[in-house]
This record gives sequence, C-alpha cells and structure tokens, in this order.
Amino acid sequence: MAKLLNFIPKQKGRSRGLFRQRFILLTSLTYVFSSLCLADPTTCGNTEQARELSLLIANDKGQQRSVLKCNPTLVMLAETKAKDMAERGLVSHFLGGSPNTRIRDAGLALPDYYGDAMSNQVEALAGGYTTAEDVWYALKGSTSHRQHLLAELPFYQEQDQIGIAFYKDYSTPHVEYWAIYLTKLADSSLPDSETQPQISTTLLLKGQKKFEHVPDKGLGIVTKSGEVTLKTKKPDE
Repeated sequence: MAKLLNFIPKQKGRSRGLFRQRFILLTSLTYVFSSLCLADPTTCGNTEQARELSLLIANDKGQQRSVLKCNPTLVMLAETKAKDMAERGLVSHFLGGSPNTRIRDAGLALPDYYGDAMSNQVEALAGGYTTAEDVWYALKGSTSHRQHLLAELPFYQEQDQIGIAFYKDYSTPHVEYWAIYLTKLADSSLPDSETQPQISTTLLLKGQKKFEHVPDKGLGIVTKSGEVTLKTKKPDE
C-alpha cells in the first residue's frame, strides 16, 4: 500500500516539492481521509476513472512502494497517448517514439540506466475496459504489467512518479483507452524532513542504487481480446 501524494514539478525561480497535505489510503472499498487531505486530488488522472485507477494501484495490498507522487506532466503525457491511440484505433506503445523517449521529449529526465530509443520501463496500456476495476484486474493478470505497477522487482520499487489517463470514443475499435506512466525521475529527491516528517524515507536518491538487471516491458498490451505480449529485438540479435 502506498501513500498517494501531489507532486509539484521543478520550476525556474521556485523550489520544487510536495503539497504538505496528504491523502492516506486505508482500504480498497473505503478511502479514509486524514486531517491533511490533498489540496488538489485530481492531479493523478485526467478523469474520474483515471483517478480511481490511481487509487486502486496505490491501495492494492500487493503494492511494494511506500509513496506515489501524482505528477501532472505524466498525466498530460498519458492523456495525449490515450487520445493518440484512439485516433489511430490502436493500443500500442510505439506511437511517435518509445515510452521512454516520450517522457524525455517532454523535458523530464529519466535515470541514465533507463533504456533509449526502443525501451519501455515506464508505460502500461490497455484498451476496451470500461471501469477502473476491470482494467486493474486485467493489468494484474499480466506478469509484466503487475511487476511494474506493483513494484514486484527491485528496479521498479524506486519508481514514485505516476500519471494516468482514460479516454473514450465510441467510434473507435477499442472504445476505451487507458495509459499509465509510472517512473522514477533523475532529479527526484526525498522531501525535506522538516516539512514532511512522516513520509517514508525508503525512497532512493539519484545514483544511490545500481541494478544487476534492468527489466524492459517490451511491447506488451492488455485488451478485451486478451493480452498481447511482444518483445523488442536487441540490435545484436
């Protein structure tokens, strides 16, 4: 189970940090608010369905992260991706570049050990699911998606930035489109201990952690027709 927090991106001339207000998730059926609620609980998703999915991910009993920060830039990227998939009638990771490239092109810095042009350590996609509960059930049924979203592998456990989008268009093949970005940013750091004394200190600082294995989710997607699992081909293969 993870605490779901707002994230203020770094801006020129202003310090970066978190809203001091916190949202604590206690059960999957009832969300109980602490005395300090989120100032703006909408920043994890572009719609009610997307925000509900963010709560399901954070509150899942299998969640290995301590904290998830709602990142509005990732929400914007997810919304653009969901709409792009609908316009093309496809659920695909590689539309206008790889998932990792999409984040970097938006001006966000990924750690240097993340892959480049054909890599995906950050994006989960689904199509054809009407509700957050349905899509979450399907995503958890996919090994690669579950490992990423619940941080079942050490590599994913330091990922603490999340943004989700849901888009619906009845004229398209899948009708419903879901896009999730969940990643670590190279310039993310622990919040100031004086302003956030109760936040877990288990998050890792830049350059502090090395991984023997860096997973790549490849091209796998989840749709109502079933999971499609594809892997990117390495240059030397």
